[in-house]
Amino acid sequence: MATHVITGAGSGIGAEVAHRLLERGDTLHLLARDAGRAKELAERFPGARTLVGDLGEPERLSWAFSHQALPEQVDSLLHIAGVVELGKVGDLGPKVWNSTLAANLVAPAELTRLLLPQLRQARGHVVFVNSGAGLRANPDWSAYAASKHGLKALADALRGEESGNGVRITSVYPGRVATPMQEKVHRQEGKEYDANRFVPAEAVATTVLTALDLPRGAEVTDLSVRPGGH
Repeated sequence: MATHVITGAGSGIGAEVAHRLLERGDTLHLLARDAGRAKELAERFPGARTLVGDLGEPERLSWAFSHQALPEQVDSLLHIAGVVELGKVGDLGPKVWNSTLAANLVAPAELTRLLLPQLRQARGHVVFVNSGAGLRANPDWSAYAASKHGLKALADALRGEESGNGVRITSVYPGRVATPMQEKVHRQEGKEYDANRFVPAEAVATTVLTALDLPRGAEVTDLSVRPGGH
């Protein structure tokens, strides 16, 4: 029975991954931004445990965790949460840049740092659910793409640093996924949302679990997931 720490379990890919891991009897610690959200997650995922920490304020995560019981070992840390705000470089101010980088890049780095002792103990696995925007940047996506390009760099550096400790690192790069975030993006783009045109969240969850279940001695470093035929 493995122990997993998951961000973004409230919807989309994170919710699907959490359900699948619970079904197979694993122990989950779901990160929630506040106590109210933690209560909602505990009700939605019976048997799962919660940790409270706001990814929008990564500088406070250490303090928040010092007041909670952390798992003694972590078999996987799954970074699935993310935020997006579209806009042209000429229109985006520092507030959007700072909030995007905090949640999508600085918080995963800090959360990983805080849980590295437990990951090393378990010879665990860190999975960064990145984005196609982590490999290429399109107009109006500058802040989000920059945060995801940074997340790729974080994963690549971490892989080199922790390979001697037996910690595996995987980055997953989904194309557009049928999630509430995608609905928000379509509203910002002024486009009609059709979930059937995008990657199902279930498919990305399967990709994440495939990486986790790979036998010891092998490591999937980078996986891209694109919409298939319908």
